[in-house]
Amino acid sequence: MATVGRVVVLLWVDILAMYAMYVMMSYLTNVWKIGFTHAAAVVNIFWGVVSLSPLFLSFIADTFTGNYCMLLLSSFSYSAGLGFLTMSTPPVLANSMGNCKEYSPECIGEGQKILFYVAMPLIAFGMGGHMTSWNIFMAEQFSGEEDNLDEGTFWRFFCSVLAVIIVTFVAVLGLPYVKPWSLRFGIPAICTLVATLLFLSGSCSYKYFKPMGSPLTVFFRVFVAAFLKLFYRTPKDSKQLFEIDNPQLYSVPHTRSLRCLDKAAIVIPTKPLEEQAKNTWRLCTVTEVEETKTIIRMIPVWLTFILCGVVSAIGFTYFVEQLDHLNPKVGRLKVPTVALLWFYEQAQNQCVELYVKFTNALGISKSRKLAPSFGISVSMILAILCCITAAKVENRRLGVVQRHGLVDKPDERVPMTMFWLLPQFVLLGGFNGIFNYSAISFFIDQSPVSTHRCLPFFVSGVSGVGILCSVVSVYVVGKISERGGKMNWFRHDLNGSRLDKYYWTLAWLMAVNLVVFIVVAVFYRYKEAELAEQQAEEFGGINEPYDDDSKGFCCCCC
Repeated sequence: MATVGRVVVLLWVDILAMYAMYVMMSYLTNVWKIGFTHAAAVVNIFWGVVSLSPLFLSFIADTFTGNYCMLLLSSFSYSAGLGFLTMSTPPVLANSMGNCKEYSPECIGEGQKILFYVAMPLIAFGMGGHMTSWNIFMAEQFSGEEDNLDEGTFWRFFCSVLAVIIVTFVAVLGLPYVKPWSLRFGIPAICTLVATLLFLSGSCSYKYFKPMGSPLTVFFRVFVAAFLKLFYRTPKDSKQLFEIDNPQLYSVPHTRSLRCLDKAAIVIPTKPLEEQAKNTWRLCTVTEVEETKTIIRMIPVWLTFILCGVVSAIGFTYFVEQLDHLNPKVGRLKVPTVALLWFYEQAQNQCVELYVKFTNALGISKSRKLAPSFGISVSMILAILCCITAAKVENRRLGVVQRHGLVDKPDERVPMTMFWLLPQFVLLGGFNGIFNYSAISFFIDQSPVSTHRCLPFFVSGVSGVGILCSVVSVYVVGKISERGGKMNWFRHDLNGSRLDKYYWTLAWLMAVNLVVFIVVAVFYRYKEAELAEQQAEEFGGINEPYDDDSKGFCCCCC
């Protein structure tokens, strides 16, 4: 179990890389001098890819590489990405590339730009790989030793986690006081390389498990089999469809919706059944077809989650840009900007705890089954309040900018304390915490049992789509705002823009989205009672966010 510490040390990689990407918005606007919307687009595309990648990387890990190889590859990708990011800063390769060493756009040549844009996808792959496999690989190291865990093992594991937390805490608090950007990126790069080598040094003592296949493969097989039998007639009697008759196996009753997918379970009478059953890409069971229908019926709910990703995206782009232009001092003490990030994390954790207490207080009442949908609705309300608060604060900031004549001085700090942004960071943290928890709870409640392990990746994937859509939303809103010869809301710098109007736009869009979600939650039903009871009885050991014995409320198509 001493080798577990080498796995835990990979937390260095995640937390330090998170800090490096947290300050990326400031780096692009202060050093590269690109427009803040351009910088936000770069950062949002990065985080969108990070959020989407676990859904695809989990398929690769479960089907081909396994969790160890995925962790190792993603860790090396992390190290290379942060290394390239460090080398892309002007002073590092100035002599070899013939550029100046100052942190200014004139000193950034084509070579540095290439290194930067190569580093971003490498870091994204590293983050996605760790999100995919770290928890599972750690659980694999403890498998089969539940009865052999002694007090010494517990303390070794505890000390390794504590050491990582302390080192990271000191690094993150100290890095804001490091002025050179090459060191700000270089220190995480060095720590990441050390953590990767430590993880690699324990390779001989880890437990390894072969890939067992991804549950996502079932959905592909159903679509392929249904397409190959497109011109076959679906039998009226569902008992004529293929199903393995074994009471010990998990099965789902046939439903009459989405009958086109039933073609995947059609048995061709002219061929032996045994021969057809061997080719799972041409013949699927009714259970596999019904699980695929489940995912399709949840698409209306997923669509309402996209705008939540758009709102989440403003936290690590425009909020950070606002923060970078405000006064960070309290008296003579200069507070690092990551302090507000700490408040964001605390709000996220505390709101989840309050929500869990609320759901547990419902007991076994009928209202308990509505808890996930209620939590999603509450999170959307918090998102609306966050956008309204951000609009009010930005409007006040613009007033201070005009009074002090700073409209044409974007590099000067606005005489307004950064703690004006604290309410919107807290509201954003509460929104993200409750939304992520409730969305995963909802999917656990309503999705096929075989996909439960992939559910966090589904949620992050939908959020990733929303983050990518935020880039499009800024472009579309900007184009609409300049109609009739009016000024575009998004200028080159923050002081000349009207970010407050964009926040108001997000607020009313989220309000409309909330109404749409409520309508979907009311009119879209899915699980039959007997199906929910069957799953609760056979799969009561599934790890769920809370002990929900409801028969299933769902926001899905009938």
